[in-house]
Amino acid sequence: MAMANKLLLLVSLVAISSCTCTAEVIHALRPQLGSDGQLMQRAGIPCDSWRLAVEAYNKRDWKTVPAECESYVGHYMLGEQYRRDSRVVVDEAIAYAESLKLAGGKGKEAWVFDIDETSLSNLPYYATHGFGSRPFNATSFNDYVLKGTAPALPETLRLYKRLVSLGIRPVFLTGRTEDQRNVTVKNLYYQGYSGWEKLLLKPLGVKVAAIAYKSGVRQKLNDAGYVIVGNIGDQWSDILGAPEGARTFKLPDPMYYIG
Repeated sequence: MAMANKLLLLVSLVAISSCTCTAEVIHALRPQLGSDGQLMQRAGIPCDSWRLAVEAYNKRDWKTVPAECESYVGHYMLGEQYRRDSRVVVDEAIAYAESLKLAGGKGKEAWVFDIDETSLSNLPYYATHGFGSRPFNATSFNDYVLKGTAPALPETLRLYKRLVSLGIRPVFLTGRTEDQRNVTVKNLYYQGYSGWEKLLLKPLGVKVAAIAYKSGVRQKLNDAGYVIVGNIGDQWSDILGAPEGARTFKLPDPMYYIG
């Protein structure tokens, strides 16, 4: 209970200054303890193994983080390990991008970016909603999205800027809906994203599984002449389903599952 109160206090402090920075918002949420073996043992179940199963896509169709793992997931997301894991993914993505033979401004090489938990972080929201251990509340989450204060994930922003400098065209493909376009555009701009090729949001009323929806949109990009050289997301449903792109990259996210 004491740790939960500390986390709530930290998040409250962040909320006051959430419009003043990007990466600092995420880093300011950091607690004093990391996601280590001692915390895992306290949880009563092997939470580190559960997280591995989630990230490896061996565990699917789950609804919430196990209640016993709330603190473990919270410490992972707020501690250094989450940022280190994200850094490894992005370092590999940049190395790959720099190895490509590109057509420059004449080409239509594109890189697909998911938004939530990929380009923008909703950690300030999830830190006050059990780090995914509580059932998803669409109303309260949408209220948070409409504030337009989600911070950029620092590593993804680093990748984004490098791709732009290389002449690769960023395309945002998100499960957010068209009625959230204006606030999403403002949020992205405010957090340092600019110069994207397209921002593709889901039409209102469309009900289709994430894999089918996103793969269908990527096919339309291909049909329009774009060559998807890269694709990055936090969910497997962001990067599965032909055409996936020449290479895919999966960022860590043990807080929720979208199938």
